[in-house]
Amino acid sequence: MLIAVDFDGTIVAHEYPQIGKEIPFAIATLKKLRDDGHQLILWSVREGRELEEAVKFCRDRGFEFYAVNSNYPEELPPEQMQPRKLMVDLFIDDRNLGGLPDWGVIYRMIASGDPFNPASADNIADFSPKKKRWGVF
Repeated sequence: MLIAVDFDGTIVAHEYPQIGKEIPFAIATLKKLRDDGHQLILWSVREGRELEEAVKFCRDRGFEFYAVNSNYPEELPPEQMQPRKLMVDLFIDDRNLGGLPDWGVIYRMIASGDPFNPASADNIADFSPKKKRWGVF
């Protein structure tokens, strides 16, 4: 599967233009998805130096994307492409409807082979929103 992955708010906490803290298990999950045979593209609004910093952040943690802001590594640089559109099977982005699930849930959704219908009677609770509790219970 060809998967586009956002950076800010998805791999790291929102701190743009700085790089926030890594979201737990983001890089580990991306490595596992890559090892499972998926091609992962970094899809970010970052450009120039900020984009280079994001790529370096991932590379320093042992993860290299198949392509960056393009469909394949040899594609024209983003500034020469109008509009910048990806042809992928799936986007992982914190701005999707319903927000960003936990990276463990994301992995299970993709590994299920049917990320658009991943819930079953066995794991339906994993996909349900958690209620926040206030106070001591």
